[in-house]
Amino acid sequence: MPKKKKIFVLDTSVLLHDHQSITNFVNNDVVVPITVLEELDKFKIGNDTKNFSAREVIRFIDKLSGSHSLQDWIPLGDGLGKFKVVMEGAPVSFNAEDIYARGKNDHKIINAALHTKELNAGKEVILVTKDINLRIKAKALGLKSEDYLTGRVSNDNIQPSSVRVIEEIESDEIRHLFTKGHIEENGILGDQKTANGYYILKNGNSSSLAVYNSFLDRIERVEKEFVYGIKPKNAEQAFALNALMNDNVKLVALQGVAGTGKTLLALAASLEQNKKYQQIILARPIVPLSNKEIGFLPGDANDKISPYMEPLWDNLKFIKSQFGENEKKHKAISELEENGKILITPLAFIRGRSLSNIMFIIDEAQNLTPHEIKTIITRAGENTKIVFTGDVHQIDTPYLDENSNGLAYLVDRLKGQPLFAHIKLEKGERSELANLANDLL
Repeated sequence: MPKKKKIFVLDTSVLLHDHQSITNFVNNDVVVPITVLEELDKFKIGNDTKNFSAREVIRFIDKLSGSHSLQDWIPLGDGLGKFKVVMEGAPVSFNAEDIYARGKNDHKIINAALHTKELNAGKEVILVTKDINLRIKAKALGLKSEDYLTGRVSNDNIQPSSVRVIEEIESDEIRHLFTKGHIEENGILGDQKTANGYYILKNGNSSSLAVYNSFLDRIERVEKEFVYGIKPKNAEQAFALNALMNDNVKLVALQGVAGTGKTLLALAASLEQNKKYQQIILARPIVPLSNKEIGFLPGDANDKISPYMEPLWDNLKFIKSQFGENEKKHKAISELEENGKILITPLAFIRGRSLSNIMFIIDEAQNLTPHEIKTIITRAGENTKIVFTGDVHQIDTPYLDENSNGLAYLVDRLKGQPLFAHIKLEKGERSELANLANDLL
């Protein structure tokens, strides 16, 4: 028996999270309240991600409507349902504006969903929103409401360990790995074999750090080596540097709590390889404090963004401090800065750029949506390496969580791909105090 069609009512947060969301409800029908169009109109101006998404949604709806009225049901295409824009209406059952407050857009959207439910008796009407409080308010009035689930990662896959320990390896194999630098795989890894998978191979008191090279079907030794004055302090950092320095790996995700060295390692590796790329770009999304735009902050554009970029500059200063002012590598960093070969910038400032011959490091990637992650990667040209760093437990944007952020989505979808490597850094190396806070607070 075919399933009954549902009607999904989308709020603004869903459309800004994924501007293609209207087409992601299979054969069910989709409704957008008129109030959402008003909010999209307010968001359409600017260079932030939400401004870009707002413009894309408006263009999509305009193209979709064609010669139709948006108050008519418009077919979305093969295998999909229909779409329309609905007015707020005056629901008979509950009026959200009477119960909560008048003039607030969230309550108008709830009313539009309640009115849609009354006009479509027998059909299940569901309000879809990334706003947790709006979901609660809708449910309190008997309206079914849920999160937008496309791109959401299951709890089991949020933070998979990237390092596997394999015991009882033949001592000859470990000895050959040390002397030759690699051994044939020959089933040693069993069902744990994965492209760019990282392993600690053990035999009694003997052990070796290793990575599986899927291109050559062999296990290669990983050593703890200095990279531009930075030496890995644990196995995970050694694995991270291995991925960052591997030309065959074009996309790297470094995941871990504060103080594990994610950004520092990525920057050190980029400096070590600076002659391979025309430019090194370090970027991070700006998440406004207290949900206020940076326009509220005093000063010119540089003054406004400076506090957000300071952690990236701190990492660069730390690497420079490893060398004396007259040392070659210290001077090299200064020259790269002066020549614009190192660029530290908000992510929004480089939207639309071609990403060819670039080492591109995106910090705080957990504050990006899955669609933003995809947009960045699909811009990669020849000889470009992209590195995402972040901690999925430290999300600063109101409509993302551990399951729906772009970094978790990236790791979940690309694990095991030959061009991709993921390293989860679990041991903090900033200080004993920082480790204590991460462990106990």
